[in-house]
Amino acid sequence: MFPEALEFHVAPWIQDGLTWLVDRGGGFFHGVSVAITRSLNAIEAGLLAVPWWAWVGGVLLAAWAVTRRPLTAMTLAGLMMAIGAFGYWAAAIETLAMVIVAVALAVAIGLPLGIAMAESRRIHALVLPVLDAMQTMPSFVYLIPVMMLFQALGPVPGTLATVVYALPPVARLVDLGIRQVPADAQEAAQAFGATRWQLLFQVRLPLALPSIMAGINQTTMMALAMVVIASMVGAGGVGEAVMRAIQRVDPGAGFEAGFTIVALAIVMDRLSQGLARRWQVPRTG
Repeated sequence: MFPEALEFHVAPWIQDGLTWLVDRGGGFFHGVSVAITRSLNAIEAGLLAVPWWAWVGGVLLAAWAVTRRPLTAMTLAGLMMAIGAFGYWAAAIETLAMVIVAVALAVAIGLPLGIAMAESRRIHALVLPVLDAMQTMPSFVYLIPVMMLFQALGPVPGTLATVVYALPPVARLVDLGIRQVPADAQEAAQAFGATRWQLLFQVRLPLALPSIMAGINQTTMMALAMVVIASMVGAGGVGEAVMRAIQRVDPGAGFEAGFTIVALAIVMDRLSQGLARRWQVPRTG
């Protein structure tokens, strides 16, 4: 047994720090909660306003436009049909709204963070261990401080926990993509008098676009993977249906709810990958 005299705990410090944040920043956290709630409600209402057949047709046309593969397009449209057939259409839309907000926030934070990491070795050295910790930390742990800071259950803490969980891939791949831009392309731009900002926005970021899109894709997949865990704090959506199936030991309902998440993931993954390939054509051709 480890001797008690050598034990050292940081838990009280973390607890006191979070309590201080809640006391001093209650108004700020309330404002963030209201903004995210309004965004979720507006996006969900907009998505639900689209008829199911328009969704299926839109996925069919979008898949054909980005892949030019009839079988892929029909498969993705069929997956959308299956979501409705299993009775999870409204829950899937609720989950999709949360994923959209979480991914938008993760990209809004991760993109400039990745650029800063690529531009500064010091920032890269400081942030990289933090990203490593965020990726290896059990995802359940993120729910605890978020619930404490926002003093509530529901989609807001679930969305913010999802942001933390899904942020590392986009930051890492933006950094990696910029660092892998060929040196000769950068030297040519500098020879023509490009400033540092012109070099970044007109050369490095465009050439790093495939890596950036891969990061956004991975962030989206990780956000979808988080929806079941986020349902533990009342995030709702399909994750809540999975939790109910677990509590009732209902494998049939669990399969249908799980399949709905898988179907959403496949549709979003194939569409985003196809779009990324289409964007690369003018740059590689």
